[in-house]
Amino acid sequence: MSQKLVIKLTQGVEQPEALSQAFTVASTALASGITVSFWLTGEASWLAIAGKAEDFHLEHAAPLATLRDAIIAGGTMTLCTQCAARRNLMQSDLIPGITIKGAASFVEEVTADNVQALIY
Repeated sequence: MSQKLVIKLTQGVEQPEALSQAFTVASTALASGITVSFWLTGEASWLAIAGKAEDFHLEHAAPLATLRDAIIAGGTMTLCTQCAARRNLMQSDLIPGITIKGAASFVEEVTADNVQALIY
C-alpha cells in the first residue's frame, strides 16, 4: 500500500515561511514517491489564481510557481469550497488542475488508511 500525505495550507503571503514550507514539503514528498493531496484554504486560497504564486518571493526558497506546478502535475491540488465562495472564486477563475471540493472530501482523505496529514 502506498503512502499518502495530505497537506492543508491555511496561510497566505502574510506568513511567507509557512507558505513556502508547505509547498516545499509537498514537492519533496512527491519526489520521494509519496502520493500528495494539497489543500488551499483561508488566505492560501488566493494561490489558486494565476499570477499569485509567480508574485511570491522568499529568499533561499524555490520559486513557488515551480513547486505549485510540480504538485499539480504529480499530485492533486484542491481549493476549499467555502474559502472559494468567500472570495467569489469560481472553477473558471482557477489555474487548470486545481479543483474545488468541500470539507467532506477533506475528511474522507485524511481518515483513509495509510495517510498522514499536515496543517500549515
